[in-house]
Amino acid sequence: MHPTPTQHTSTGTSRRNFVKLSGVCLASLALPEAVEASAGEETLDPDRNGVLVDLTVCIGCRRCEWACRRANGIDDGPMSECDDTSVFDEFRRPASDRFTVVNRIACEDDPDHPDHVKSQCMHCEHPACASACLVGAMEKTPEGPVTYDASKCIGCRYCMVACPFQCAAYEYERRVTPRVRKCTLCRERTAAGKVPACVEICPVETLFYGKRSDLLAYAHELICRHPERYVDHVYGEHEVGGTSWLYLSDRPFTELGLPTLPMGSPAVRSETIQHGIFKGFAAPLLLCGMLAALNKVTQRSQPSP
Repeated sequence: MHPTPTQHTSTGTSRRNFVKLSGVCLASLALPEAVEASAGEETLDPDRNGVLVDLTVCIGCRRCEWACRRANGIDDGPMSECDDTSVFDEFRRPASDRFTVVNRIACEDDPDHPDHVKSQCMHCEHPACASACLVGAMEKTPEGPVTYDASKCIGCRYCMVACPFQCAAYEYERRVTPRVRKCTLCRERTAAGKVPACVEICPVETLFYGKRSDLLAYAHELICRHPERYVDHVYGEHEVGGTSWLYLSDRPFTELGLPTLPMGSPAVRSETIQHGIFKGFAAPLLLCGMLAALNKVTQRSQPSP
């Protein structure tokens, strides 16, 4: 029995819809890559800000840690706690309740004069964390800071894996709505015309806040004027494509716990990982979509009883 013209038209339409639906499925699966490819094309403000850290001046007072906690609404305790030098017995990294930490690094050539190194989110120029984030919770702003939107975060922690400095922390102790926690470069304070809390409280002017371009010029000027005092290297100028935090030192940075990193941004690697994840889901999603469409085609092609 040949199908009636109405049935034939319905089947033809269904087949055309199936082809269209298949195309939509393919396009939707390719969308994450298109979005990710365009995500790294944002334009940075030429006047974007940063912080220069002169490690030859730091005395390890840890007032910056205290001021950071207070500025971020974290229990800061009495400032006298900063005088506890026992924290230097172990190397520390930023935590969910401590966005910046200072470590003491012994010097074999001069045991009586160790160095102190402040660590926090480096606010990379082309951050791998933002590139690895599946939902856009991490974002590099044109003004300099890398921001985090907890309302978008799905808790995958790919940003933490991608970070070359291992400076982001997770609120494992917060069961219901855990967040990724890190230095914000005091974005709210700077938007109001203030300097970051750690910069403001530093008693020996270890930290300088201003335009990144001005800080780099000043750093190179110091190196030229005092070659006996500084190594000829501004850490963060080129590492991983550049960072908003810049460092000067009298010792090679490899001796201070700062990682040796490529000049290019690791965002390329994180993008490859993210694309691989999407591609891993592509086959089953496409199969489900095609089966669902085929089921609709079959149902519509059946003659009415």
